Amino acid sequence: MSIEPNQVVSIYYTLRDETGAVIDRSAPAQPLSYLHGHGNLVPGLERELTGKSAGDKLRVKVSAADGYGEYQPDLVQQVPRRALKGIRELTVGMRLEAQTRDGARMLTVSRIVGDMVTLDGNHPLAGKTLDFEIEIAAVRAATETEIAHGHVHTPDSHHH
Repeated sequence: MSIEPNQVVSIYYTLRDETGAVIDRSAPAQPLSYLHGHGNLVPGLERELTGKSAGDKLRVKVSAADGYGEYQPDLVQQVPRRALKGIRELTVGMRLEAQTRDGARMLTVSRIVGDMVTLDGNHPLAGKTLDFEIEIAAVRAATETEIAHGHVHTPDSHHH
């Protein structure tokens, strides 16, 4: 069965940055399962997996534009420390959720100098070329419920 929209695909993956350093990988014997065609993977990777089958192994380089987007300097802002009241142990690298007019957005504390805190709204992998090694473990038809919900249901899923 080849990968098409509305199928559940299970993959083993290793993600590296431009230098070859491993950024993320699937756990041994625990492939990542996702619903194909529903935006659950970065667009460039999902496009490359379309038409492939269980057992296929491939290496995919995904440009920033087809991955987590280009780095946008306008998503970086400086705020006074007092604007982040209620957060005691503020550290560089900390991820915070902010409510914006466009909904919830994750921000990363990228710098703290004196009383000024720099917050970066870019995804940590924005602007980076992504290098994926993929092994397709399984492909199956999605259930009607999975298609309606837009994601895979596992035995651990308990929502309706």
